[in-house]
Amino acid sequence: MLVLAIDAAREPAISILFRGNNFVRLLGGLWVTIRISLISAVLSIPLGILFGMFMMRKNPAAKAVSRVYLDFIRIMPQLVLLFIVYFGTTRAFGINLSGELSAIIVFVLWGTAEMGDLVRGALSSIPKHQYESAAALGMTPMEINIYVIIPQTLRRLIPLAINLITRMIKTTSLIVLIGVVEVLKTGQQIIDANRFAFPTAALPIYGVIFFLYFFTCWPISLLAKYLEKRWKN
Repeated sequence: MLVLAIDAAREPAISILFRGNNFVRLLGGLWVTIRISLISAVLSIPLGILFGMFMMRKNPAAKAVSRVYLDFIRIMPQLVLLFIVYFGTTRAFGINLSGELSAIIVFVLWGTAEMGDLVRGALSSIPKHQYESAAALGMTPMEINIYVIIPQTLRRLIPLAINLITRMIKTTSLIVLIGVVEVLKTGQQIIDANRFAFPTAALPIYGVIFFLYFFTCWPISLLAKYLEKRWKN
């Protein structure tokens, strides 16, 4: 055992990635992160669009409900929401939710609120004379929405929605605290399993995790910037 530890100490710490299937395990953990983010985004974007339209209603009750929901989600840290859903529902109602399902529920709640506010902002940014000009041309309210309002709203909304996906991917690092074996948890497991042979393995492992997050989010951010610049011009 001592001989193995001495031999390992002669190797650079980065070599831990090429021992066994460590790097493949990190990629598997990254896929868990991406999967949870994509499922949450696919569910929260359409729900957020509906919520944003609900926020535009002039009904005082609708405005009050939407404001309370939006403020609650924004003020409450995501980690607290994760603990409430994962631990609280189990103790209060005897419902056993998996860590992944709890994470998806929280991110859908969060994404719906954020997406709804983006939709509200996009709709509010369209000048009033656009509606008036279209109505003066004899267009019906449905035609105004289909041919005038929705295309302009989508141009404002799609880059912002793409950026929301990158925020979801980065925020998934919190789910390690409710036992989900994603990329960060996998890295911790590799470090703990090799703490005697590679005592300085934390730096290369977390460095690789940093680049995995970076190369996952960077193309998405570039796409959002490209669409925003193209449609602005």
